[in-house]
This record gives sequence, C-alpha cells and structure tokens, in this order.
Amino acid sequence: MKKILSVSGALLLLLSAVSATAPAAVAQPSPSANWHAEKVCADAPAGAASCFALKYVDDSAPAKASKGGQTQPASSTPPAAGKTPADIQSAYNITGLASGGRTVAVVDAYGYPNLESDLGVYRAQFGLPACTVSNGCLSIKDQNGGNKLPAFNSGWADETALDVDAVSAACPDCKILVVQAKTAGLTDLGTAVTTAANQPGVVAISNSYGGGDSADATYGAYYNHPGIAVTASTGDNGYTGSSYPSSSSYVTAVGGTSLVKNTSARGWGETAWSGSGSGCSSVNAALPAAAAFGTGCSKRASADVSAVADPQTGLSVYAPSSSTASSWSQYGGTSLSSPLIAAMYALSGNTGNSTTLANSLPYTHSGNFNDVTSGSTGTCPTTQWCVSGTGWDGPTGVGTPNGVAGL
Repeated sequence: MKKILSVSGALLLLLSAVSATAPAAVAQPSPSANWHAEKVCADAPAGAASCFALKYVDDSAPAKASKGGQTQPASSTPPAAGKTPADIQSAYNITGLASGGRTVAVVDAYGYPNLESDLGVYRAQFGLPACTVSNGCLSIKDQNGGNKLPAFNSGWADETALDVDAVSAACPDCKILVVQAKTAGLTDLGTAVTTAANQPGVVAISNSYGGGDSADATYGAYYNHPGIAVTASTGDNGYTGSSYPSSSSYVTAVGGTSLVKNTSARGWGETAWSGSGSGCSSVNAALPAAAAFGTGCSKRASADVSAVADPQTGLSVYAPSSSTASSWSQYGGTSLSSPLIAAMYALSGNTGNSTTLANSLPYTHSGNFNDVTSGSTGTCPTTQWCVSGTGWDGPTGVGTPNGVAGL
C-alpha cells in the first residue's frame, strides 16, 4: 500500500492556493500529523483501471502483520469523525427524500464474498432498513449478468464496501445492484456497465475507478446509456489531466470536496479537495450543455459536479480487513463522491428520458447546486482548471447538490 497524500501536506497545498478572500464560514479540517490517506488499489497499466478509494489510516496505531503486509487494528465502532448517513443527507439537503425503490448499480472489479453481511452491519449501525438478497433490495451479479462471481481482491472489496455504504447513506430506500467484473480491464469493467444498464429498474450506475484518458471511440459504447445516470470518479491526483471513464462524453464526471460542519445557514462548508481530479480530455468531445460555462477546454472538461471526497472528512464504512474479517474505517477519494451523486440522481427521478444524457442536467439546472468557490488541486495553465471560484471550475464542476432538482 502507498501513502498518496499526507494530511498536513495536502492542507498546506490547499491553503497556499485558496484565495485570501475565501468565505470565513468555510473552515478547513485541522491537520493531524499521525494520519494519512492510503490507496487501497494498485496503479493500473494501460487498458485497465485502478479503484480510487482512499482509506484514512492512523500512523500511530500499532499495525499488525498480515499476509499482504501491515494492517490497521480492527475497530468494532465507526470512526468518531466519519460522516454518517444523517450527515450526508443534511449536507446535501436530501433528508427525508425517497426514491420509491429505484435501483442504483455500482460496478467494481473482482469479488467480495462478505458483501451482503458487511452491508447489513453498516445499515443496522445507522438504523437503515435491511438491504438483502432475500428481500429483493440487493443483487450481486458477474459482468455478464450471471452468478459466476470472481475471486476476492482486498483493495477492490474495500472499494465495493465504500460504494454500497455511500449509496445507502444518501438513498436508504434505493435498491442496490453490484456488478463484479472479472478483472480491472476497461473492457471487462465496461461489459459490467452494459450489464448493469440492461437490468430492470436501474436508473443510475456508479463507476469509482479510472485509468488514463482514453477515447470514446474505443470504450464509449459501454457508457452510452441515455436515460440512465452514469457517474464516474475524476480521480484523486489533482490537476494531472483526465481519467477515463470520467473523461467520456457519456458520463457525469464527479469531483471531490472537503466537507466540514460550520455555523452558516446551511450548517456545512465545502472547499475543493486538493486531490480532486480535474483536466481537459485530449480525445473526447466537449459536452454541448457545458458550452455556456466557459470551461476553457476545447474538448471534454472535468468535473461536472462534486461531493465530499476528502478522506479526512470522509464516510464511516464497514469494510473487509481480510478475506474473512471486516472492520470500521474512514474512507474517501472521488470513489466516495461518485456513488453519492449516483444515489442522488436516483432520488431525483429525472433520468428517465431515453434521448437525453444525464450529464446535461447539472448544467441546465446549475442554480440547484452549492457553488464551491475556494480550494485548489495544484497549478495549471488556466486557473479555473485547478482553482475553485464562482461558477464552473475543474475541481468541483458546477458545485455540490442542494437537493436533487439539479440532477
């Protein structure tokens, strides 16, 4: 496992780039020298994807040896600082909303035998209704729609746990379909997306993974599903160029924020998270709906929208610590923001038009988003590609949901 972003380092980067006139109500999380964000999936070669889940790890906690290296001690209770379903619903003004049982699909690679039982622990902890295979709420399929599920992979299982817990947090009454690709190759993951789109009742599909910028001419058919909201994480490496499938013209590209409670009327403050992926595709067409927003990109610009992703302000998740055991930890990355936005698309009920791509909706209803106006993802040739400000910007798109009318 590699450390990709120390909390103190990320904070210094963020503070150095934020305008001095940033609203006082938007506070940054306090740094903690003993914590860092750790990638759970290895980097992927060309033609494959890596998951974007980040685990928030305490360096001062005594690690114990495992077959794959060192692991954090198991916890039987959610992290005190981790966001809860009530927090997510409050922050995005979705408390009390229901989907009427619409289905959100999450696409991941490899297997996770304890998925159903771990999801049960998460939902019971926060008083959410049971979501099981037997009650029809949860479905788990292989990439071809069958029951030949792939072998366990610890990193991707962590990713899957984050995905289903995030959907549960934002939309407790949503049904959840998990489609497991046999490998992390883009062809296998894309096949899983097509399988998800063909299942009855699916209104949104979340993809919390990515590789380098790739062409829709090669992979786009997998993600082109008008009438279904297909979301994809923009990545966790800041302004470094586009990541596929978030750079596809067919998906909603989801960036990330830092989310903290404050004393504003909303009760929450958000800044662009320093890791939020942003950039311009070199190969895929710009979104027609974004034309009036002055992205500065000649082709597809990322992100379109955003939600919490900073692992320091991330979600409490019950995830596998091995192939046989699970534990509570705090997770983030744009792997968190993508399933949150997919779940909010399901809450909106606006994605049934079979001739319209769902990624046009945030641009045509941009007034229904919280504009994130501070924070940075690095340095870039055009300021708005990496620095948040009024209106559209690369790290956060048109902003974060204020209710679901914009989705």
